[in-house]
Amino acid sequence: MALGASHRLTDGVAAVETMTRFALAVLALASGVYTYLGARTILDGSPTAVFFAAIIYSVSVSVGIYAFWSYMMRFYPHVTSRTGRTGLLFVMAAGCAMIMAMSSWLNAAALAGSAAVERHLAQSVEAYAADLDRAHQNALSAQSLLPDIQRASERFSQLAAVERQSGSLTGTTGSGSVVQLLTQMSSQMKSLEGNLNASRGEVSELVEQGQKRLETMRTILSTPGSIEPRADQFSSEAVALTNVMTQLSQMSIAPSIRRAAADLSLGFIAPVPDGAAPDLVNRQNQVMETVKASVAAQSKALAKAADEILARPPVNERRFVPMSPAEAVLQYAYDFIPAWAGAISIDLLPGVMVFILAIVHGSIRRQEEGMSFAERLTVAELMETLTLQKAISEKAIEARANGQPNAEEAALAAAEARAQRETDIGGRAESNDEHFSRDEHHRTVDGDDALHATNVASFDPAKNPRKGP
Repeated sequence: MALGASHRLTDGVAAVETMTRFALAVLALASGVYTYLGARTILDGSPTAVFFAAIIYSVSVSVGIYAFWSYMMRFYPHVTSRTGRTGLLFVMAAGCAMIMAMSSWLNAAALAGSAAVERHLAQSVEAYAADLDRAHQNALSAQSLLPDIQRASERFSQLAAVERQSGSLTGTTGSGSVVQLLTQMSSQMKSLEGNLNASRGEVSELVEQGQKRLETMRTILSTPGSIEPRADQFSSEAVALTNVMTQLSQMSIAPSIRRAAADLSLGFIAPVPDGAAPDLVNRQNQVMETVKASVAAQSKALAKAADEILARPPVNERRFVPMSPAEAVLQYAYDFIPAWAGAISIDLLPGVMVFILAIVHGSIRRQEEGMSFAERLTVAELMETLTLQKAISEKAIEARANGQPNAEEAALAAAEARAQRETDIGGRAESNDEHFSRDEHHRTVDGDDALHATNVASFDPAKNPRKGP
């Protein structure tokens, strides 16, 4: 029946009260411990100052969490009005937000702070590796012009040799002005080729240094141990790698090739024809005009290729920014969702117990609302009522015998005073704290109507109210 179910729920609430307090204390203590570990990572100063500051903060957090959830467990289940529950829900939401702000993120820092810092270091290594690769490509991009320069140099050199041996260009053998012009162009091309080859060696050396720095950074990342000294060593290696990439960016020979390409055309020096016969002079002039046009075309092609290389986006200087565990766990929160879930659950799990108690007390109230007053009255309460009624009657008869006016009111006041004195000296019957058997449904007292046994309820306003929903 409803009475039995309500009785069992009431007993269950009383049975788990100690466990509830113990669980709340343990959760508050656990949150305080992890808050202490997280707070130490963000505090600066002497070790003693950091220790006491973290201890004070963590104790404050533990006390605040325990007090907040104790208030909610004590009051929320017994507030039945919609306005009151809405207000308490708003207070609970604000309190949960404050708890997460002052404790949960530090708990997450204690649980996953080192892993978050390692995640930051790993991403930094990958970013530095990508920057080094881009800087290497930009530095070697000018090497793609080397085959064109070599072909132009060989072509001018071969034309000079053929003209010297057979006179295929002017029709006259020997080393004349045309041969001198072709040799001049070949020498300029070979000079560019030499610059490219020299820069390749320097670039390779810088890239090798950068790769060694990256290897050292990966070794630091994979080495077990405390994260703080490893992060400091990683920061030093990152600065050295940044210097290497800066030098590598300055090693690009593309600007030099662009200027040299412009000099081929603008600085073209044509020798004076040295032919004795007017016909030979005319042929030399024609060949030199052809060579000049070829040089201009070659200069334009090299300038265009150099402009394409220079148009590539440069590698921006990257600066490594160290992070504390608390900062890293916020920066990479999506990578550590399980740690965040655990940290938040430690602080907000008591909220589940609050709603459990609210549901149970609500069920008890609904079950008792369907019972009549007689069904909710216990035999102990009935006996107290009869005793009080008897005392009132005796006082009233005594007052009438003495001829006092308002005898009944005086008797009632005297009986109430007597009952109050009995309560103060512990004279309340032990039956108030005991329940009768659930199977006992009827009992007759002094010929009155049968009453059902229910929870203990005090009719004396001066006595402590019974526990219940």
